[in-house]
Amino acid sequence: MTETVEEETLPNEEDVRQALKSVYDPEIGISIVDLGLVYGVQVDDDTKNVIIDMTLTTPACPLGPIIKTQAHSVLTNRFPAVRDVDINLVWTPRWDPRIMASEEAKAELGIW
Repeated sequence: MTETVEEETLPNEEDVRQALKSVYDPEIGISIVDLGLVYGVQVDDDTKNVIIDMTLTTPACPLGPIIKTQAHSVLTNRFPAVRDVDINLVWTPRWDPRIMASEEAKAELGIW
């Protein structure tokens, strides 16, 4: 169940990253934040849009559209003041779990 923020204030970057921790890569079962797939977060005060730069584990990931839809849904439901969420898939730098994943995600993936 997604928690909704009571006040209609825009989230900051940390709020967005915390909310995105509830979005999991369906094949791996680890959050996109812990995997290090979220590269950048911008909150535009003028347009009230959130812009996410993120990648996928591979460019051919068949579940990319599902992950994008879940991220969009989580942010618009949790933060009523957000007008829209733009998710840009980027491929540079190439995702490397040894560098980008959290320590917890590395342990779950068996990366030492």
